[in-house]
Amino acid sequence: MTAVELVVYALLLAVAAAAVWRRPAAALYLFVVGLALHNAVMAALYSAGVRGSTLTAIAAWKEILLVVALARVIRDSAAERRLPFRPGAADWLALAYGLLVVVYALVPQSALGGVAGRHAVALAAKHDLVPVGAFFLGRSLRLGRSELRRLAWTALGTAGFVATLGIVDVYAVPIGWWRTNGVVDYFHKQLGYDYNGTGGLPENFIYNTGSEQHFLRRLVSTFLSPLASGYLMVAALLLLPRRRLAVPLGAIAFAGLLYTFSRSSLLALAGGLVVLALAARDWRPLALAAGVVAVTIGWAHVFPKIGPTGHWTKADLVHQRQHAKASGPASGNALSESEPSLHEHWVELKDGVHTVIHHPQGFGLGNVGQTASRTGTPIKAGESNYTEMGAELGILGSVLWIAWGLAVLVGLWRGGSVRMTAVFAAILALAVQTDVIGDPWVAYVVWGLAGTLLSVTRPQERLAVGPAAPVASRA
Repeated sequence: MTAVELVVYALLLAVAAAAVWRRPAAALYLFVVGLALHNAVMAALYSAGVRGSTLTAIAAWKEILLVVALARVIRDSAAERRLPFRPGAADWLALAYGLLVVVYALVPQSALGGVAGRHAVALAAKHDLVPVGAFFLGRSLRLGRSELRRLAWTALGTAGFVATLGIVDVYAVPIGWWRTNGVVDYFHKQLGYDYNGTGGLPENFIYNTGSEQHFLRRLVSTFLSPLASGYLMVAALLLLPRRRLAVPLGAIAFAGLLYTFSRSSLLALAGGLVVLALAARDWRPLALAAGVVAVTIGWAHVFPKIGPTGHWTKADLVHQRQHAKASGPASGNALSESEPSLHEHWVELKDGVHTVIHHPQGFGLGNVGQTASRTGTPIKAGESNYTEMGAELGILGSVLWIAWGLAVLVGLWRGGSVRMTAVFAAILALAVQTDVIGDPWVAYVVWGLAGTLLSVTRPQERLAVGPAAPVASRA
């Protein structure tokens, strides 16, 4: 059976790779849609018996297509004997950061005080380098306004689908199905995560109100994560095309964002709208930002009363009581400073900063965040991309990462890509308290689009995207 599955996968991958080789921009569409479905499909395949190295090979479709797209633009660049873009500060910083990742991957862990194994180092290198590859792919593409609008519509349509499916799920599908449908084993046995949520699910699948009778369901949808679902919806809403048809799709995506109950994502959306207002010199996004903040505060009070619920198992209650003795019971108040999720994010951020300051050379790749978690490596820092980069690559790595992000943000602003400026600002803000590039959709799509829209420096590129005046309508 494995041979049949691999043959089918190879055929589908070959078709996708051929399309990407013929037209590298096709990779962006495949990433927008495919990465939104990736986790759900992988978990379904695991449940169907496709496991181990076979499933790992299938999951590598995204890396393979990125390599194919980059190989094509490199070949075309060599044939033309010139770079497809004029390098700027952001490009040199991206290159410096990428080279530092490669150097740290080769430095022995013992020289840095790290203990990550080869598998952890390889996973961390992929985690850190994917945004670089996606960014340079985007920089190499010459997309016109119509193409950019199609990508924005694709993102919005995907967000609408994910939101609709997720809302139906939390009300119509019992949490017990999630405990037994193979997702738990997929996370534990295939990916190596040690989750202790209800029934072994990830902890953030639900919101703990402190009640022993029930908990609140959060929208996880095809991402199998409320945070990753929220990031898609934030990006899609900030890229919202100025068309009437976009309004109902935007409303569905916003409803989905509310049901993720990701307060950080909602605040990032508000912050992105403020950036959009400033970049576009338009007061209307400011009014929307105020509305989002008001809805976020109201929803934090309303959701615990009307949200979809699920019930703890006996094993869950034993774990919850032990956890409450160790760290105190859940407050149930989503806006309280002592709310467990907010408190843990703050503690992780402080600890990460402390680690970077006291170990400025870094511990090497594989010693932080998701990678360390899934490989059984002691975690030196987590939750924030900024502290994770510092704990892995030292202060130099953290500085390069921050400088690269800011250079891209400034370049987008100066280039007039106001909507993408808002998206990128929102993602950089989210990275303060979470590992945003650990979500493949963000790493591939957001960094790829940022590279595409960074700036236009050649006459033919300026012609492709049109005059500067209407750029506010671009993605």
